[in-house]
Amino acid sequence: MAHRRRDVLDHAVALLDNHGLAALTMRRLGSELGVQPSAIYHHFASKQALLAAVADEVLARGARPRTAVAWDDRLREVCTELRLAMLACTDGADVVATVWAFGLGAAGPVTELEKVLTDAGASEELAAVAARTLLHYVFGHAFEEQTARQAVGLGAVERSLESLPDFDLGLDLVVDGLRSRLA
Repeated sequence: MAHRRRDVLDHAVALLDNHGLAALTMRRLGSELGVQPSAIYHHFASKQALLAAVADEVLARGARPRTAVAWDDRLREVCTELRLAMLACTDGADVVATVWAFGLGAAGPVTELEKVLTDAGASEELAAVAARTLLHYVFGHAFEEQTARQAVGLGAVERSLESLPDFDLGLDLVVDGLRSRLA
């Protein structure tokens, strides 16, 4: 049975969300779609290309209309959207951060953050470093939150989840530092 690229991608995202990153293999994807794993390579040249498409799809599904006007609120909007998009899919933070780190995709948020910062008057160098810093903060927070929630949910660890909602305060600390650089 022939599958469209969209069908393969949708199934890969569902497989990730239902079973986690470890289960997202070309062999399992092919098996669940009723094709040989080699048929998946017709749509995605490699597992890395598939993961890049999955990461971009996770971000696309989490996209929200922009409403903020002030640069600091725009940064918060982008960062919050990124965090929520990653948290909406099992192992979403791991996939998106890995794909971005490897330079394979998931570049939309950093590009948008850089634009917000240059529009606010930051030099290109400051905008690039600040955007990566914000990205690292969001990736790290989302990864810890997702991992902790999964581990506690599975009964693998006993841990308080009280520190997890501190995302907004941590983001404010970074934005406050940027505000002092832009003043």
